[in-house]
Amino acid sequence: MAPPLIVHVIHHLFIGGMENGLVNLINRIPPDRYRHCVVCAEDFSDFRDRIERPDVEVLAMKKSTLTRIELYQRLHASFRKLRPAIVHGRNLSGLDALVPAWACGVPVRIHGEHGWDVGDLDGSRFRPRVLRRLHSPLVHRYTTVSKDLRSFLISKIGVSASRITQIYNGVDTERFAAADAKPVGIMPPGFYGQDVVVIGTVGRLQAVKDQLSLVRGFAHLLRQAPAMRAVVRLALVGDGPMRNALLAAVAEERLEDLVWIPGASADMQRIYQCLDVFILPSLKEGISNTILEAMATGLPVIATAVGGNPELVQDDVNGRLVPVSNPEQLAREMGRYIRSPELRLRHGIAGRQRAIRDFSVEAMVDSYVRLYDSVCPARS
Repeated sequence: MAPPLIVHVIHHLFIGGMENGLVNLINRIPPDRYRHCVVCAEDFSDFRDRIERPDVEVLAMKKSTLTRIELYQRLHASFRKLRPAIVHGRNLSGLDALVPAWACGVPVRIHGEHGWDVGDLDGSRFRPRVLRRLHSPLVHRYTTVSKDLRSFLISKIGVSASRITQIYNGVDTERFAAADAKPVGIMPPGFYGQDVVVIGTVGRLQAVKDQLSLVRGFAHLLRQAPAMRAVVRLALVGDGPMRNALLAAVAEERLEDLVWIPGASADMQRIYQCLDVFILPSLKEGISNTILEAMATGLPVIATAVGGNPELVQDDVNGRLVPVSNPEQLAREMGRYIRSPELRLRHGIAGRQRAIRDFSVEAMVDSYVRLYDSVCPARS
């Protein structure tokens, strides 16, 4: 008999933190335990090629070209054909799967909350909140990636705590690890040197990540300490709709020779190994995969004190927490790390140890398998 099928419903399968976590989960659950299918409310890119299992089908619903009824009909037809044991939707697009899955008699329906939208940073917008409440009776179990999101479901949506399983994202601590020396040939020549300190961030260049505050903070630091121009560099790795605005800000501050914006990279472990300090200046976060990857690589982390960030970054233990949209505070914390190699090393080691102890990808996969086993009729 074939293993039970889990259909994972997401908005799109493009490069991103939640999507990367889903790919890791599918690749690492034993094939004889569960089968998988990914249903994209919109579409997918070549990011789907990171799924290593050849038996995993990826479907695109093209939601933006359909009416609500047409989307439901297409999802209903897919579920009837696939006959999943579990439908596991994620974020708002995952709600679209609940009515069709219920109508098809899918035995188990799980909904996961993985983060926040730039237009709804605290979950207070009326329409998304009502949609979550209206769909709640159709959900058997919820998952959240942070305690912050768990509290949101309980206090704002009225979900019983007993229906929620909180599972942290996991990081591959073997793939993401410190190197003996910075990999050559990755960054521009001026970013290498015994005394050069490279500060960097990784992620999609979009408003919710607020890389503009990082550029402003970097410029503020150099105005306060002009001599640092000789030793400090900034890397903004990723692509997205804010790219042109970031390039314009860099030009406005006359930092073109000190800032590197290479676009997206498929060689992320070596990118992290090029950095000395990692910064995440987001306006809101669920649980950041990039923070976990930076911690595993042995980097100190400066992050905004929002969402799940304080669950990862212990202030003055493996990094520093700062207020949102505060370039001056970012500049002060960058200056501390630039001036103290010993502090960078101590906080980096602490972050690596915490990533191994509390946030391994093996622990994440085991938690999801135990959840699926507990609700799946075939496994029960």
